Amino acid sequence: MPMTEQATGAQHPQPRARNGGPSSASVEHLTGAQSLIRSLEEVGADTVFGLPGGCILPAYDPLMDSTRVRHILVRHEQGAGHAATGYAQATGKVGVCMVTSGPGATNLVTPIADAAMDSVPMVAITGQVASAAIGTDAFQEADICGITMPITKHNFLVTRAEDIAHTIAEAFHIASTGRPGPVLVDIAKDALQAKTTFSWPPTMDLPGYRPVTKPHAKQIREAARLITQAQRPVLYVGGGVLKAGATAELKVLAELTGAPVTTTLMALGAFPDSHPLHVGMPGMHGSVTAVTALQKADLIVALGARFDDRVTGKLDSFAPYAKIVHADIDPAEIGKNRAADVPIVGDAREVIADLVQAVQAEHTTGTPGISAQERYAAWWKDLDRWRETYPVGYDLPEDGSLSPQQVIQRIGELAPDGTIFAAGVGQHQMWASHFIQYEQPATWLNSGGAGTMGYAVPAAMGAKAGMPERAVWAIDGDGCFQMTNQELTTCALNNIPIKVAIINNGALGMVRQWQTLFYNQRYSNTVLHTGADPDGVPAKGTRVPDFVKLSEAMGCHAIRCEDPADLDKVIAEANAINDRPVVIDFIVHEDAMVWPMVAAGTSNDEVMAARGVRPDFGDNEDD
Repeated sequence: MPMTEQATGAQHPQPRARNGGPSSASVEHLTGAQSLIRSLEEVGADTVFGLPGGCILPAYDPLMDSTRVRHILVRHEQGAGHAATGYAQATGKVGVCMVTSGPGATNLVTPIADAAMDSVPMVAITGQVASAAIGTDAFQEADICGITMPITKHNFLVTRAEDIAHTIAEAFHIASTGRPGPVLVDIAKDALQAKTTFSWPPTMDLPGYRPVTKPHAKQIREAARLITQAQRPVLYVGGGVLKAGATAELKVLAELTGAPVTTTLMALGAFPDSHPLHVGMPGMHGSVTAVTALQKADLIVALGARFDDRVTGKLDSFAPYAKIVHADIDPAEIGKNRAADVPIVGDAREVIADLVQAVQAEHTTGTPGISAQERYAAWWKDLDRWRETYPVGYDLPEDGSLSPQQVIQRIGELAPDGTIFAAGVGQHQMWASHFIQYEQPATWLNSGGAGTMGYAVPAAMGAKAGMPERAVWAIDGDGCFQMTNQELTTCALNNIPIKVAIINNGALGMVRQWQTLFYNQRYSNTVLHTGADPDGVPAKGTRVPDFVKLSEAMGCHAIRCEDPADLDKVIAEANAINDRPVVIDFIVHEDAMVWPMVAAGTSNDEVMAARGVRPDFGDNEDD
């Protein structure tokens, strides 16, 4: 769903016709490279994550003179892309990364795909070989536009200096409007070196690009009618609500209707976890109550969500009793996985605001004397029973070792108000979604659609660069951490004091969990440790590399925690240090699992509350 300009101060000029133009605009004579940097300044980009190389080098010379754009030199291009994503998710602005041609550009493919899956507004600027050499297999040439075409909202190849300014304006406009997403701008080296004229704002030429933001009134009225007539409704909230800045409107709608709210992995923080109407996160590792609420619902109101397979489970058995109201800014998502009875195309903020008015009108003209609380009384009786019977929880290890869930829970409880949490991918990601309370928007960052290991550290870096007044914790696994930890050097050298919790169980934990459950405990290539120390004592956690020594070598304060008695002390120590990055290596029990769970390819009706524990919902919910 879109970032509305009112909510986010969108970083783009308004489109103008090609024959238009400000008569008072001053014209300057610059190089293409200077035009690029001036354009970034004018669209409001204040931070660029990048790594120079031959073809982008002309842009780095004028960048040195800019007082409005801060460049952060990363250690790997993938780090630049994830940092731009973290910056965008935390600030609501467009994230920017800039790298050179060939391998520099291809190293951005993973973060670009990640941003596309999670609808993150990002502009990736890549250098390209000189225009005359394009297509000749020149040194460090790669067709990055062709490579990224399926994973960008749009991309541009710029071969003329005079096209740079309007292309940057168009890229930021496309990235931040409609359904947000990544836009790639590939600029030939000779275009950066050539002379051109520069004036701002430029004219933009985007024929056919007119995102629909205002929902159709008839569809809104029909949705409101279904909401007020339903007996078992659920508000199924996706990340689009956060992208649209619609959290205040969502709270009004939820409290007006009295319907339960479930927030997806990408929407955590869109509705306060502590709110009595919140029933948890749905999906493969969602709460029993949220999963079951969708299965038993007679109406699902999907707001900025896309019926992802991780939410629906086996699609043909998902929510068999429910009519569907599906609202999304992207018409391609509506009906893609589940047919909608009431399709609504529009900005989530406008959709929800209009729904509030329409539901209020239905209450005025509807059946007198019946409140939402009365209409949904039986529904909430079931929901409350499920919440009480099958809460999300965990058992402490019998051997007295650290529980990963306890570590993450205490980090959340001891963190300052407004702390931003970025997670890698795997067990620690799911535990962080369950055991940290998210009360505010833009406080939970993760790779939801692509599931990118290595996301947490650079994303946390980007979030902290964009929101320096906020505490930022990266919750990472020992597998994820080994993919992008070099960006801790970037943090140390650029005064970006993030805090990193390594949930170190010595394994690729989520894959190991599947091997435990579905592969007869045959742990093929998921063990990250040596098995035993030189004295033959079984290893606990990954010790090669030594994360404490490694982190210290990168300029961080580092601590190892193995005893539950030390847990609060080391977290407090980390929270108190704000002049450099902090890394805590938490050695946790390797057999902890993520529950609840719906096995891949099975129906959500087969949700397991814990290993060997299938919920009993009684016989009266299906009528």
